[in-house]
Amino acid sequence: MTDNRIPPPLSGDERTVLTNWLEWHRGTLAVKCAGLTEEQLRLRSAPPSSMSLLGLVRHMAHVERAWFRQILDDEDVPRLWGKDERVDADFDDVDTASAEEAFATWQAEIEHARKLSAALPLDAVGRRQRHGQDCTHRWVLVHLIEEYARHNGHADLLRERIDGVTGE
Repeated sequence: MTDNRIPPPLSGDERTVLTNWLEWHRGTLAVKCAGLTEEQLRLRSAPPSSMSLLGLVRHMAHVERAWFRQILDDEDVPRLWGKDERVDADFDDVDTASAEEAFATWQAEIEHARKLSAALPLDAVGRRQRHGQDCTHRWVLVHLIEEYARHNGHADLLRERIDGVTGE
């Protein structure tokens, strides 16, 4: 497995630390998926969960879009993967989903998020509320780090189950 991640700095200003940790976790999910076939990416964890590595990639594409485009920028974009109809469609509907499309969509959402994030101060308030409350760009960055970290733990277990590969 090729690992091109750059470890986050041990010191730096707040933006540098937050964005580097987010990049680390984005890269970690990519590393966990590297070198697997489409069939391996679709393998489910354990019943009754429908979680798979492909589902995680689809989910994180949705998360990037929801927080950066919809909440921070109030962009009128649809939810991905049919999540308007079924909340877990990103995880559930992987049996015929294209891994190539999922990874391309995920990377496009990351690129969009990077550009938007670079243009906003950390104290910028999202243009759309979440559950009736304002949230800041800083909060979104911390939340994305938390979301990736939690799901990267799942990815660790999924990858180990598929081929025995472990690692940070």
